[in-house]
Parts: sequence; structure tokens; C-alpha cells
Amino acid sequence: MTLSGDASDLVGPCGLRLEKALSLLEQAGWVVPTDLVPDSAPWLQWIVDGLCDLSSRDALTGLANRRQFEAAIARELDRVARIGEPALLLVADIDHFKRINDSFGHAAGDVVIRSVASVLQECVRPMDLVARVGGEEFAIILPNCPHVFGQTVAERIRQRVAATPVAVIGGQQITVTVSIGGAFAPQWVRSSPALWSERADQQLYRAKSEGRNRACLDMPPLTVVSAEEKSLLFAGVGPSDENSDSGFGEFVPNNTP
Repeated sequence: MTLSGDASDLVGPCGLRLEKALSLLEQAGWVVPTDLVPDSAPWLQWIVDGLCDLSSRDALTGLANRRQFEAAIARELDRVARIGEPALLLVADIDHFKRINDSFGHAAGDVVIRSVASVLQECVRPMDLVARVGGEEFAIILPNCPHVFGQTVAERIRQRVAATPVAVIGGQQITVTVSIGGAFAPQWVRSSPALWSERADQQLYRAKSEGRNRACLDMPPLTVVSAEEKSLLFAGVGPSDENSDSGFGEFVPNNTP
């Protein structure tokens, strides 16, 4: 069933007023399952689950929003530090997006954003997370992505976007391109989301400066650990311990020959 009747009269268990929650869900296209009894625990759980999903998704594209992305990147860094599997972060930015808005209007800009979001989602695995993190900027977390496949994945995404024409308002089709930057998470290192994102952003700036519509990846040697990452690694370790014979003084991942 859908929301019906006078919304102002909807009062849930324990006197909870749920009219706004139900209205938000209905506007987002959620339909109450017919087997749920109003005011029952499953009915209330459905409302909670729906609101949680809405709060974690971008309203325009349906992708994960920045809130969900920040939680996911922190989880992935923790996993990489503990298990050592490679993980790739890609950031993609629509080229000359302001020119699109100026030439065709902001409604056309929204159509372009939705089109690019759809292409990005189609290019990745179910286990990967695609998020809209800014106006025309997207981020993709790819767990367990080997280094040898990184450039191939980024190029596939870039080429697919460029090969997908977008029909804007009025039926006119335009070609859209993206610039992509990427960086692998340091394996066996307790890094931070800010450092990982910064590495990917630097490569995005490089792609932009080199002419746009290209993918640039940061693939440093596995033995390189920045000063910031080393300080995070040794957080809580005394100076004498840091320089002991434990082998952490010059950190080398144990999967490196």
C-alpha cells in the first residue's frame, strides 16, 4: 500500500509522528509492502530501513553519497591494513562541466551527471562502491584490485563515458568526457582516508593539467611509506621501540620479495 489518508493523522507506536518520514519515502518511490500491518514492529522497521537508505544515497543519481563513501573508505583502509589485499581508489571529474551548464542549462547538467553516474555503475563489480562526492565529481572504491589491473580499469571507465552520448533537453546529443585520478591504498600500513584521497586527487589534477579525458594513476613502490603514514603506524609506540630490531624502522610489506 502507499501513503494514503490525512498524513497529519499518522501516529506510530509510542506516539511517534511518522507523517514526514512516510512522505519522504513516498516521494523517493518507496511503496509499503502490502503484507505489513500499520503500527506493527515490521512496519516500523521498514520505515527505519527506508530512511537509512535515503540518508546514504545521493538524491540525483541514486549512488552512494559522501556520508556513505567516507564510512566505506575508512572500512576499506582498515581491511587493507589488516589483510594486505590491494585496493584502488578512483576519482572522476566531468570535463568542462561549467561549459555544459552555461550552454544547455542546469537541467541538462543534471542529465549529464545522471548519465555519467549510470555508466560508472555499469563499469564496476557489485562489490565496488561508486559515490557522488561533489557536484560533478565521483569516487570509486575497488577492493581487491591488483596493481596490474588498475590502469586497465580506469581506462575502461574513461572510454565508456566518452563513447556514451548524452541526450540533453531538446533531444540534442552531446559527448561527455571525464578525467580520472587513482591511487592504491598502502598495504599493511595503517593509513588514513585523507592521505589516500589526496593521492588520488593529485593524479586527477595531473590528468586535468595534461589535457583532460585521461586516466592517471599513482602506483608507488610498495616499500614507500610517507612520513604521515609512518607516524600513524607508530602511534602509541615509544621512540626506543620504533628504532628497535623489530624491523618496523624501515617498513617493508611482508609480501615484497
